[in-house]
Amino acid sequence: MNSARIRSVLIYILIIVAIVVLLFQLRQQPQAQSLPLNKVAEAVRNGEVEKIVVDGNVLKITYRNNRAIAESRIQPNGTVFEQLAAFNVTPEQLQEVTVEFKPPSELNSILTFLGYMLPALLVVGVIWFMLRQAQGTNNQALSFGKSRARMFNSDHPTVTFDDVAGVDEAKEELKEIVEFLKEPDKFIALGARIPKGVLLVGSPGTGKTLLSKAVAGEAGVPFFSISGSEFVEMFVGVGASRVRDLFDQAKRHSPCIIFVDEIDAVGRHRGAGLGGSHDEREQTLNQILVEMDGFDTDTNIIVIAATNRPDILDPALMRPGRFDRRVVLDRPDMKGREQIIKVHVRGKPLASDVDLTTLAKATPGFVGADLENMVNEAAILAARRNKKAISQKEFEDAIERVIAGPERKSRIISEEEKRVIAYHEAGHAVVMHAIPEADPVHKVSIIARGLTGGYTLALPEEDRTLYSKKKFEADLAGLLGGRVAEELVFGDITTGASNDMERVTKIARSMVTRWGMSAKMGPMVYGQKEELVFLGREIAEQRDYSDAVAEQIDNEVRELVNSAYERAKAILIQYREQLDAVAQRLMEVETIDAAEFERIFPSPFGGTKGRKRTPLLMPTGERPAPSLPQAPAPAPA
Repeated sequence: MNSARIRSVLIYILIIVAIVVLLFQLRQQPQAQSLPLNKVAEAVRNGEVEKIVVDGNVLKITYRNNRAIAESRIQPNGTVFEQLAAFNVTPEQLQEVTVEFKPPSELNSILTFLGYMLPALLVVGVIWFMLRQAQGTNNQALSFGKSRARMFNSDHPTVTFDDVAGVDEAKEELKEIVEFLKEPDKFIALGARIPKGVLLVGSPGTGKTLLSKAVAGEAGVPFFSISGSEFVEMFVGVGASRVRDLFDQAKRHSPCIIFVDEIDAVGRHRGAGLGGSHDEREQTLNQILVEMDGFDTDTNIIVIAATNRPDILDPALMRPGRFDRRVVLDRPDMKGREQIIKVHVRGKPLASDVDLTTLAKATPGFVGADLENMVNEAAILAARRNKKAISQKEFEDAIERVIAGPERKSRIISEEEKRVIAYHEAGHAVVMHAIPEADPVHKVSIIARGLTGGYTLALPEEDRTLYSKKKFEADLAGLLGGRVAEELVFGDITTGASNDMERVTKIARSMVTRWGMSAKMGPMVYGQKEELVFLGREIAEQRDYSDAVAEQIDNEVRELVNSAYERAKAILIQYREQLDAVAQRLMEVETIDAAEFERIFPSPFGGTKGRKRTPLLMPTGERPAPSLPQAPAPAPA
């Protein structure tokens, strides 16, 4: 609840309390008849009065017959006896009456005062509240063009560079920026100019925002944080006004840092044909360009921006003088993943069998967000299993959960369908195990996970950035192994290989049209990708070749796929005994790990094959496969 709402609630409470006190004070006052003093004297003379209570200058009379109460007042300059005597009341008559003198009561005085003042205070409070509400509405209207950036001080930093791992080069670049802000004289003495801006570029989850938080924790200067979408409003000129206000605040707190997250929300190419040249987004971008490198830029302000689409940013925003540095946050390698896992397991109880190096090897293609999710899933699994520490088993299960989704053991399938899935996954595993360029099989399972009916998980022995033609041909054969196994064993085919064929077709077409891996088509790229700049995504492929060339491309793609199909078929015919053994074991235990698979089907190459690639998941079922972390090359995942 914000402060304005709290104030409103308190005001309402005070008004209610005031009304309750006023009503209570009014109820406490006795309902008495007011009489003149001569009538009181007459009642005393007639013996009708039983008791008189003197409360200051007020007489409270109680009658004998009906014990009714009446009130009268005496003059403040005389006693009650003297004033009654003036009306021919004798002392003997007064002796028949009980006279009590009540001491002055502060509570009565306060209640009397409140009885007069509360209505006035209530009216004043209501008027004040209405004025404040009107003033608040007016302030909101006046602050519509003000910046919504949040300023942070690094007195108590929550994130530092020690909490960021796997991006050592990016950390060095930003440590230099922090050092420039802390000790500018060392750089100025050599004629160095402080960078105007730093652009953090990387895939989602690589740690761009986390790294900016670490800069805020290390810099020791004010840090303004804002999202690119917070500039843009429906009204033209509001975004530009907010940019001016943001930089005005930054200049007052100079030296400082401004962090703009998702800058592509306002930094896209101008003149894209959408919205004309005077729309709100372009006005905002123009103001950012002027503030970063206009006439009045002699200030120690560094702008740090983050985006995962640098290709759609305006060239004027990317030039030196605005963003002098571009820091790329790539997917971490095995060493980087191990460092990231170490950061995320801090403070978590780990079992003695946990090997972080093995976990780093088993998670190629994972970014920082994936690894954080994996560690969190492992902790949840350990808690669900009532363990006091997280073991290696929980981490391995968490990796599969992140890649393929949770297990669906409750899914009921027939024995015949279970047998088809077992042979399908065994076909994938046997074909990959028999090809030296394929990745080693890590696990085979017919337990449904997420959207898949079963999966074969093959993991590389180390990271890789370059992919050969032989590697892709091995992947094509491995992906088709499930379809071939169904055909060989059952003499029929199912829809279980639908996703496999989609990926096979995509890889084969990319080999021909994008990577120049076709001898007939040559080392050329066929087709140009069109991008919708405003949305920042591909929408179509523009053909720059003739129909005759398109027919040749189709023939080459078909040739690659058919060749891979025949290769997988030859392997499964050769190793039919091992195929049956693996499928039978899957029917019994549902999941086979690497060691057990090696016992059933020893390597035909006499040892470990030096095969490397990104994770390969072979799902069964016609549903699409889950989205997996991938290396830059579009290998199957």
